[in-house]
Amino acid sequence: MIRFGLCCVFREHPVKFRKTTAAYLSRFPEEDQKSRLARLCDGNAQSLLKALTFCHENGIGSFRINSQILPLKTHPDTGYDIYELPGSEDIIAAFRACGEYCLTHDIRTTFHPDQFIILSSPNPEVVQRSVADLVYQAQVAEWVNADVINIHAGGVYGDKPSALSRLAAVVETLPDPVRKRLTFENDDRSYTPRDLFPVCRDLKIPLVYDVHHHRCLPDGLTVEAATEQSLKTWDREPLFHLSSPKDGWSGPDPRKHHDYIDIHDLPKDWRSMDITVEVEAKAKELAIKKLMAELKKVP
Repeated sequence: MIRFGLCCVFREHPVKFRKTTAAYLSRFPEEDQKSRLARLCDGNAQSLLKALTFCHENGIGSFRINSQILPLKTHPDTGYDIYELPGSEDIIAAFRACGEYCLTHDIRTTFHPDQFIILSSPNPEVVQRSVADLVYQAQVAEWVNADVINIHAGGVYGDKPSALSRLAAVVETLPDPVRKRLTFENDDRSYTPRDLFPVCRDLKIPLVYDVHHHRCLPDGLTVEAATEQSLKTWDREPLFHLSSPKDGWSGPDPRKHHDYIDIHDLPKDWRSMDITVEVEAKAKELAIKKLMAELKKVP
């Protein structure tokens, strides 16, 4: 049975996650900055619990946590250690309460870091910043019992084999809390499932199969074959991504996501599988509710 996943925010349900900017924060003295950050972090923990409660009450089995759940955590100017913030133990306890709620109600949580997380970059500073961000998200993942930190392979830089070799070398150096949660995802411009399967097998890293990306950037594998190979990379419940093109498959740019999901874009063989499918649709919870209702009508 599919466990559908909601990605980060809501379209209508009144739960909000707050963030700030380094420019705004810099207007205040350092201690005031820490107090403001503490309030934001604690508020986001409370919002996360409300989001998880909504998911449980509406049959949504997974929630992707926003990468800025701890705002500016690794920013070069305003970054901080959580223990530097006033009330840090209470903040951590609030996130741990979210993890307990997930365990009690069988809700999966995941992370999908921002696009600037690039482990294959030839620039050591970019890699260093990327690793720092992954370490931060793994810290929160420990609190909330999240089992996935999903990233793209990054750029090609004119030499795909070399880029993948750099990616693999960096992965080998990652601390265990990151490494045990790390997954790769095929994208719609550079790396197909066929490109990533050898790396996934060698590093024992699961592949988050994005069927929309694969349809935009085909590689000779059928959806069925890519699904089967992706399943073999997982040592826990597989996680896939689903979306539909904004203007249809014959539109000017099928990469752009629709507000909702066309039920025909959900592979038929997925429907009988025990998998998590994160719904990447702009209507968020409304899109999941619509898709779930439509699936109940399909024989």
